[in-house]
Amino acid sequence: MPNPTTPDSSAGPFRAVLFDFGGVILTSPFEAFETYEADNGLPDGLIRTINSTNPDDNAWAKFERNDVDVAGFAELFEAEAAERGHTVDGRKILELIHGDIRPEMVEGLNRVKAAGFRTACLTNNFRSWQESPDDVREVIGLFDHVIESSVVGVRKPEVRFYEIALETVGVEAADAVFLDDLGINLKPAKAMGMTTIKVTSGPQALADLGAVIGLELA
Repeated sequence: MPNPTTPDSSAGPFRAVLFDFGGVILTSPFEAFETYEADNGLPDGLIRTINSTNPDDNAWAKFERNDVDVAGFAELFEAEAAERGHTVDGRKILELIHGDIRPEMVEGLNRVKAAGFRTACLTNNFRSWQESPDDVREVIGLFDHVIESSVVGVRKPEVRFYEIALETVGVEAADAVFLDDLGINLKPAKAMGMTTIKVTSGPQALADLGAVIGLELA
């Protein structure tokens, strides 16, 4: 079985590069989750476990599809934690998801665009990117297209989300490379015919992407 962090370079040529935002262009929120758990005497990995349980219909999924507001998410998430015997602050959890911009990834995105590839940001979010801080809006504005779960009403890893992305960008699955930090989000994209790259760090992602599309990015 191939290493999940190694891109499949057998496909091509490519016309588009699709990027997740949090965990790819931004640093991962998982470190912030771990700090919150440690500071509050919670088991390691509790937040990620809650988020991955009933992933199509839990509090996080409903929030990213814009089915519930902040108050609704907090209530549902806190109830999911309580079912496991723990107390969390649902609103605080939302504050933890904002990572820092990876400047090397922004430079990589710019090089991809300059080489003529179509680009898109594929993000599970709970508010429009236009409500984000100025530096985040500036980076997201670099993409040719932005596909947001809170806007389209479906989310990764739902197949319809990827179909909408491909339709929006105007390419077939085989024409696209998709980068995400979560394997669960990459699996359906790969099944549809996209070449996928699992991101563990900025330098690794750029090296893998550069190898696939034939650009010096790292």
